[in-house]
Amino acid sequence: MIRQAKGKTPRRPPPKKPSNNQKDPVGVYCRVRPLGADDEECCIEVISNTTIQLHAPDGLKANRNGEYKETQYSFKKVFGIKTSQRELFEDVAKPLVEDLIHCKNGLLFTYGVTGSGKTHTMTGSPGQGGLLPRSLDMIFNSIGPYQAKRYVFKPDDKNGMEVQNQVDALLDRQKRDSQTTVPKTPTTRRIDPEFADMISPEEACKADGVDEDSSYSVFVSYIEIYNNYIYDLLEETPFDPIKPKPPQSKILREDQNHNMYVAGCTEVEVKSTEEAFEVFWRGQKKRRIANTQLNRESSRSHSVFIVKLAQAPLDADGDNVLQDKNQVNVSQLCLVDLAGSERTSRTRAEGSRLREAGNINQSLMTLRTCIEVLRENQMCGTNKMVPYRDSKVTHLFKNYFDGEGKVRMVVCVNPKADDYEETLLVMRFAEMTQEVEVARPVDRPICGFAAGRRQRNQAFKEELTRRLEERGGPVDGEFPTVLNQLLQSFPPLPPCEISGPNDDVTLPRLIEALEKRHKIRQMMIEEYNKTANMLKSVLQEQDSNILSKENFIQEQRGRLGEKDKMIQNQKNEIDRLEKKSKMLEYKIDILQKTTNIYEEDKRSLQQELESREQRLQRELSEKRRMESRMQGMVTDAKLKWEKECERRVNAKQLEMQNKLWVKDEKLKQLKAIVTEGKTENRQPQRPSREKDKVPPKRSASPSPVPTGPPVRPLHRRSHSAGGERWVDHKPTSNVDLDTVLKPNIPNAIKVNAPNEKALSKCDRYVLTHQEVASDGEIQTKLIKGEVFKTRGGGQSVQFTDIETLKQENPVAASRKRRSSETDPDGEPMEGDWTDVETRCSVAVEMRAGSNLGPGYQHHGYPKRRKP
Repeated sequence: MIRQAKGKTPRRPPPKKPSNNQKDPVGVYCRVRPLGADDEECCIEVISNTTIQLHAPDGLKANRNGEYKETQYSFKKVFGIKTSQRELFEDVAKPLVEDLIHCKNGLLFTYGVTGSGKTHTMTGSPGQGGLLPRSLDMIFNSIGPYQAKRYVFKPDDKNGMEVQNQVDALLDRQKRDSQTTVPKTPTTRRIDPEFADMISPEEACKADGVDEDSSYSVFVSYIEIYNNYIYDLLEETPFDPIKPKPPQSKILREDQNHNMYVAGCTEVEVKSTEEAFEVFWRGQKKRRIANTQLNRESSRSHSVFIVKLAQAPLDADGDNVLQDKNQVNVSQLCLVDLAGSERTSRTRAEGSRLREAGNINQSLMTLRTCIEVLRENQMCGTNKMVPYRDSKVTHLFKNYFDGEGKVRMVVCVNPKADDYEETLLVMRFAEMTQEVEVARPVDRPICGFAAGRRQRNQAFKEELTRRLEERGGPVDGEFPTVLNQLLQSFPPLPPCEISGPNDDVTLPRLIEALEKRHKIRQMMIEEYNKTANMLKSVLQEQDSNILSKENFIQEQRGRLGEKDKMIQNQKNEIDRLEKKSKMLEYKIDILQKTTNIYEEDKRSLQQELESREQRLQRELSEKRRMESRMQGMVTDAKLKWEKECERRVNAKQLEMQNKLWVKDEKLKQLKAIVTEGKTENRQPQRPSREKDKVPPKRSASPSPVPTGPPVRPLHRRSHSAGGERWVDHKPTSNVDLDTVLKPNIPNAIKVNAPNEKALSKCDRYVLTHQEVASDGEIQTKLIKGEVFKTRGGGQSVQFTDIETLKQENPVAASRKRRSSETDPDGEPMEGDWTDVETRCSVAVEMRAGSNLGPGYQHHGYPKRRKP
């Protein structure tokens, strides 16, 4: 057994629509309301019947050129402040009503800023009826004689209509009449004063070409879209003044033809303009009550008034509606009053009111987005998905933009300066909307019956009545019936009284009379059949003639329609070219003004360029003079500095020779100290000045010459005494000087060479070192340090400071030779303390880590290595 997988039910394909490549742009009209006060600033100017111009108000930020930009916008037609409601209706809504009667849908909505006159345009006021009451009045003026009885058409709750027979319709009418809650519609009733005298009888109009062989019924519904929820304003709900219940929202559904409708919406059948007004006013009252209870503004919601026209053909006799649901045609006209387009910052709303304003702006933004996507798909050939479902407004009317009817928009603007920025956005949206094209709806035939059935039936009845009148004439002011005419045409009956049983005259005479009547009747029947056949043939001939004429007329109408279309297309092309020409002229004027401005700027810049070139030539000549002058000054300065550099080089060479001589002397002394350790038994002799006068090998400076008596040693007290235990290291090569100041360290262990035993008993160490100074005198240095124990068990010495003892002859002239120079900034460089003058005048005490020179390295006690 093979089982098939259960899948989803496939979606029923949409019905094939007749192809129509002809498209019409969305008709966008503009209406300018008058200012509230004469002293208000105006920002809109009507240039022509199709163009308006926006002026930026005073105080608004200018553009980059410092000028206020004036923008022009073109519409299908512009209605100024003096336009009447009747003129607006004839140009905007009247064609939509005619299409409604001819089985075509239509959508008309008003758009603009809050307070721009949208509600006045749509509804109007007493004496100045708007588009809605005038549309209803035209509908009933056109189909009034051809309306079906109430309840012949009945909604099927699926956006369709059913046709009831006469019996069911009569029962529904009786049921309606028996209900006291439903008000009747008498011919004379009291009309609400707010809608009284909306339209004067002189302004009444009707449509042409109404099909007389059809029967009509009008149904109206009234909904409100608030916060993206749909509410039925005609729904009968019990009112509780103590605890009022919020209205229930409705949902959108799709019918079998893929058209969107509001499920469960109340549809009221109306038979006159007054009754339609009453239904509309009832919805308005309910809307006001809901706004009062929920504390909301009416301008924050969209109102939609839907007029449905159901029509069906009459049967062949022309008496009753054809009982066929497929022959019922339903067309609708939607009149939409959109909420005010306003920025949230201007509403000054907070909390829930702010969210409501945001939702309204979001729905209007979705409408703009859908228009933008439609425009882009049509102009660029793209196939982007239009986001109809993002908002209830666009989702409900998406079929109109897909080609199910005409779409027209009335842009209402307020010319006051406070609404300039919002009006600018509205103008841009309107300009973009009229670039969208909608497929033109096609004509839908109702049935295949011959036209003029109602008229022929009426003519037949009138002809029959006329013939009967010719034969018998009227009786008591009324036309006799067919039976009376027949009875009067027969011969009179003889007396029927029988005188006796032997009366043989009365019965034969009566029989003879009846036979005559029978013959006359047969003759009349034959004559009637002949006349009926002849009339039938005449009627058939007339029907064929009428059909041929109608076909010819239809053919001529088709040709005429094609010609009209060609003319209309040519007119549209001419209008488009005129608009384009005007726009190009406007752009040319702007470009001409811009060119003049640029020419003036060019001339001023050329003059400035010439003046700057002259100034540049003067500056160049001045520069050449300055260059020649500066070149002479540079040459003089160059010669001067060459001489100065030569002098400084000579001085520097002499100074470097002196430094080399001093270094040679130090090397000699160092050499003497190193050689003294090798001869331990030999006593050192004090060098004399004559022995030191060894001419240097590299230096060209003269050797120092001793002057005066021998140097007398000076005594100076040592700073090495203290309470610590010292190791006094005096090498055997030291010379005993006859000085007053000698180093004396109490409790010191005196050694000639350092050893581990002596260092382990003491914590301080001092080395007495002698060397020959640059002036030939012997100077004594006490190099001190601290004794530390090492990890290997030995002793180590860390030198901390140095004390220097010097003696000099006050009579001899001191020669100052600096062993270090200054840097170019005049600051002494490192080693500045080692010059001769400093070494001879003071005893310098150095800290540990100083650069002692190579003469002190051989006195350090080496650390013992770990065995």
